[in-house]
Amino acid sequence: MLRVVLAEDSVLLREGLVGLLNRFGHEVVAAVGDADTLRDAVSAHTPDLVITDVRMPPGFQDEGLRAALALRAADPRLPVLVLSQYVQRAYAAELLDTGDGTGVGYLLKDRIGQVEQFAEAVRRVAEGGTVVDPEVVRQLLRRRRDPLQALTPREREVLGLVAEGKSNGAIARQLVVTEAAVGKHIGNILGKLDLPPAQDTHRRVLAVLAYLRD
Repeated sequence: MLRVVLAEDSVLLREGLVGLLNRFGHEVVAAVGDADTLRDAVSAHTPDLVITDVRMPPGFQDEGLRAALALRAADPRLPVLVLSQYVQRAYAAELLDTGDGTGVGYLLKDRIGQVEQFAEAVRRVAEGGTVVDPEVVRQLLRRRRDPLQALTPREREVLGLVAEGKSNGAIARQLVVTEAAVGKHIGNILGKLDLPPAQDTHRRVLAVLAYLRD
């Protein structure tokens, strides 16, 4: 069970998220509607995870993101999952640059409807993982042309799944191949992109995302 502080200005979505998190056995210790109250709630409850919208009152710009960045600056180990209505690569990059880049997630709100995947993202971020919305990954992949052209279609597919934070086992199940085959693809990808090998899944994700953001 995770103790969660939730920040979302839409009452309907906030209540829906509270119900969804409770369904998966988590406790929402505070559900708030603005960035200032979010900071106070985190200070009061010391949660296992913060989930926050990007745009919050009073300006409905990026108050939620700024609060998340400030919370991570104060405690780089605090897991934070940011929800956004639209793809903003700069927001994802800022979040990933906090702390050592682990224990953070950036998802589009559309993913909440994919209940099992959303629950997995919550668990992964709380455990120190890195989760980036597939649409953000796709946009990053479209930005990079050069060394990516050396990748085979299957390697590009695996790269996208790696950047989403999926383990070798999860990638193997999704592509219906062996874990050994996935490991071979990842070795080829890291070699072609001139990235150092990494045994730790989170470091591997961060290395790939750092490359894609350059």
